[in-house]
Amino acid sequence: MNTTVTSVELYPLRIPRDVPYLGPLGEDIQPNPRGYIVRPGNRTVYPIHDQTLLVKAVASDGTVGWGECFGVVAPQVAHTILEELLIPFVIGRCPHDVERIYEDLYDLQRVRGHFGGYALDAIAGLDIALWDLRAKLLGQPVWQLLGGLRHEQLPVYVSGLPGATKAERAALGREWIDRGFSALKYAAVVADEGEVAEIEAIRQEVGPAPKILVDLHWRYTALEAIHLIDRLCEFDLYLAEAPVAPEDQAGQARVARAARTRIGLGEEWRTVHEYLPRLQAGCMDVIQPEMAHTGITGYRRICELAQPFNCQVMPHATINIGIAQAASLHVAATLANFAMHEYQHSIFDRNKRFIRSAMDCKAGYFTLPQGPGLGTEPTEEALSFAVNRN
Repeated sequence: MNTTVTSVELYPLRIPRDVPYLGPLGEDIQPNPRGYIVRPGNRTVYPIHDQTLLVKAVASDGTVGWGECFGVVAPQVAHTILEELLIPFVIGRCPHDVERIYEDLYDLQRVRGHFGGYALDAIAGLDIALWDLRAKLLGQPVWQLLGGLRHEQLPVYVSGLPGATKAERAALGREWIDRGFSALKYAAVVADEGEVAEIEAIRQEVGPAPKILVDLHWRYTALEAIHLIDRLCEFDLYLAEAPVAPEDQAGQARVARAARTRIGLGEEWRTVHEYLPRLQAGCMDVIQPEMAHTGITGYRRICELAQPFNCQVMPHATINIGIAQAASLHVAATLANFAMHEYQHSIFDRNKRFIRSAMDCKAGYFTLPQGPGLGTEPTEEALSFAVNRN
């Protein structure tokens, strides 16, 4: 137990892709010189390439733990926070004190980064790396350290139908159902004929049995969202995600009270302090925590907080190479209130060649990584995509 953290290395990655996340760009959308676009449907910035930030924590006995920060946009920001502020306070610490370290780093940022933004993303990646390191030192999988396994296979919903037209997206949905999947989510931001036309086309293709979810991307006022969700329920909508702005707590509660289906929230929140008032106000039926925002420590606390409010957990899955995905599965596999995990097929299937892991997703289920720690490490090819942080 005298093992300490001796070094932490950072790898900001940029992996080129031919078609941006969420599908082809219209003629009116052009990337800026830094490689970013704004989807007009939700006015949010996206990269045209896959970007992430890996964290490598090395112990005094040579054991290595890997983590992954939320690095979709400007990964160099979290890189700087880690390098300049956080890592010096971790060197020399015992990795078995990972939850104490998480709390100490959070306290450092209380009046500097508070509980949002890049400061928490930086802590998240480091937290994941320390959990991986701790579990490897003990020769156990991370899920064992979190209380034991409840789910060996984790049901998923297919996220995103990146076709150029409504018909192509609906046909793609049918392909996934034919491959043994039972739930799909489409994105309002690329539903160019509107959300109602989109769900109608998908429902016609897939039939009555599959679950259909929609990501509304924070596009609407509460009243607009209530009317829209009511129309979508005519096609047996299973869940409406992010119907109003993430800061609009009153609107969230209003929508949840009126909706005839499940409301899912939370991918953009990072701590229990953001979740608690919304749970108390009855803003959602499902929480959607993002591992690369929360780290394992924060994620687990959020999910446990949701349980007495009878909220299910359907974890979010951001752009990553698989380290954050593996961490999310480890925690989800221990949860009594876990329902389904997001399966970002256009990211996971493309990037899994950059990791050494038994983790996979087939016929509607994620399978867990095997071995001590997270059971997932980057390949040398992955690290070859590291870019200068400047």
